[in-house]
Amino acid sequence: MNNKEDSLSDFLKIESFFLLIKPEDNIYSNTSIRNLFFEELENLVKLGLKNIEISWSNNENWFDFVSDIKIKYPRINLGSASIVNKQSIEDSLKIGLNFSMMKFWDKDLFNYAQSKNYLLIPGINNLKDLKEAIDLNCNIIKIYPIKSKDSSINILNYKNVDFIAAGGLSINDLKTYKSLGYKAVVIGDKAIKNKKFDPKIYEWLTNN
Repeated sequence: MNNKEDSLSDFLKIESFFLLIKPEDNIYSNTSIRNLFFEELENLVKLGLKNIEISWSNNENWFDFVSDIKIKYPRINLGSASIVNKQSIEDSLKIGLNFSMMKFWDKDLFNYAQSKNYLLIPGINNLKDLKEAIDLNCNIIKIYPIKSKDSSINILNYKNVDFIAAGGLSINDLKTYKSLGYKAVVIGDKAIKNKKFDPKIYEWLTNN
């Protein structure tokens, strides 16, 4: 593992989930919605939220929004998601993010991130891509979509790899996937209930 992978592995020992935030356009243009978001995020951070990733979007508003989060919460393990091209990696590097995640496996993009000494975590759901990623010394891998992964993938066969489960999961799924050997889960769409963060996330952070 490189230093960035070591650092993220340490985070995975402390906290077992990533909160995936998918900003809607109104959070950029509506001050009250933006302020409400930051109030809620502040509460989660105070309770001990450690890992946050923001879906990448090709616009200046996204860049400014994520930069604000980075400035407000410098100790958060902050990354970007849905990485699809070199620009999305360059944006993440400019902000000073700690990591990024791809939805799928892209060997060329992974190698590009490696050349920049930047931690890019692939999304993988078949054995062929998994083997190729491991051959390239990829030691942190997201299995996505987890519910349609290739049945031939047995993560317990790969002792030196940290696996993250993602795709349609909620905080309620955390215990199950941890018991299956996953170091963490990504909570995205199901992190939001009635346009607010799921109360069960607050509950989990309070009790853990």
